[in-house]
Amino acid sequence: MRDDTRSAVLDRSYTRSVGSSLILHPSSLVAMIGYPPIPMQVISKEALNELPIRRYEGKVRLITTVPDLEQARADIRQEQVVGLDTETRPSFRKGETYLPCLVQAATARAVYLFQLSRVDVIPVINELLAESRIVKAGVGLAHDLRQLKEVFPFTVNNAVDLGVIARRRGLGQSGVRNLAGMLLGFRIPKGNRTSNWAAPQLSPAQVAYAATDAWACRELYLEFEKRGFLQG
Repeated sequence: MRDDTRSAVLDRSYTRSVGSSLILHPSSLVAMIGYPPIPMQVISKEALNELPIRRYEGKVRLITTVPDLEQARADIRQEQVVGLDTETRPSFRKGETYLPCLVQAATARAVYLFQLSRVDVIPVINELLAESRIVKAGVGLAHDLRQLKEVFPFTVNNAVDLGVIARRRGLGQSGVRNLAGMLLGFRIPKGNRTSNWAAPQLSPAQVAYAATDAWACRELYLEFEKRGFLQG
């Protein structure tokens, strides 16, 4: 996940206003606008570094077997809000780019990590993305989904970009780490952001990092909801 940069690109290039809603392309990404303005809020690097570090401490399932996959499907089907994120192998040379290789989905009970090198996971991800009953909450979702569509085709419904909503609410920073610091009061470590996400076997540190990002997106959605940020 790229923090503020990814959301800024989304805000400039993938939005259009329709009535009281901000429609993000893909067209089903919707973030409501028209709320009363609040003062601009930011968190400094120094203040963020003083916050306690939090990592996801619940159950994490790296999907490697058919029973794992069926358990993930059953849990996700029970959910109303799923935190969604992707990871991509980093590029270090000019002109070098890669597509997402990991999808993370956080429910209230667990975080599921789907390695896209396993083609059997794609139907479960497709079902989640298409299900209009389930909110898919994340930061920079238009970028994630645009890249993901180059890996496999899908339809997406009811996906909410929290970075766009944060900016419309007057927050001066919209990356997942800054939002977690401002609204949740903790710091998410960055340590494994540039590690090799395409590796056949992810390290425990990579698993913890990926799970934390998806979990934080779900927690932020719930916090936005509690604060009334999602109200039109």
